[in-house]
Amino acid sequence: MDYKSIAKKIIDLKNADLALREKLVQNGQLGEGYNEEMKELHNRNARALNDFIEVIGYPTIDKVGPEANEAAWLVIQHAIGLPRFMKKCAALLKTAVMNNKADPKYLAYLTDRIAVFEGKPQLYGTQFDWDEQGYLSPNFYDDLTKVNQRRESIGLNKLEDQTVIIRQRAKIENQLAPRDFEKRKREIEEWRKNVGWIK
Repeated sequence: MDYKSIAKKIIDLKNADLALREKLVQNGQLGEGYNEEMKELHNRNARALNDFIEVIGYPTIDKVGPEANEAAWLVIQHAIGLPRFMKKCAALLKTAVMNNKADPKYLAYLTDRIAVFEGKPQLYGTQFDWDEQGYLSPNFYDDLTKVNQRRESIGLNKLEDQTVIIRQRAKIENQLAPRDFEKRKREIEEWRKNVGWIK
């Protein structure tokens, strides 16, 4: 079966996501909570990708090529309001990685994102958020030495180096720390409950 048309559609989903993100960066709106337009796009993209998964299974490299495989991961990574979908995809991605049909880095990012939303320590330190001092810092993780060992095992740089990169990118994109840290924390907790990450 030829999956070229599906691959192109998956890449189109990713491009729409990145275009909207760039628009929000240009308007200085990226750090202002979960933008409504972005939320709608993320959910729409996830539904479309889920339809493709129903037809072809997980979009592995051998089926759709490396670009669409990466695009599928990005859509899943951004489907933050759909816990069941993200967890389902994480299980499929884990199988794909075990069969050398997807990049283990994608699984690391997705595993960490799910852990953070569930209030668990991340394993690879891939997820960052603003801290009380107004810096982007890694979300809670278990042990720095272990995190760096896990990162190295899949070809990621040291967490300390990644922190510098993340903060530099935020500066370039004019991302600003939330004005009211405690209020934002409360809003995130409420959102996590509402969408079903925590009870």
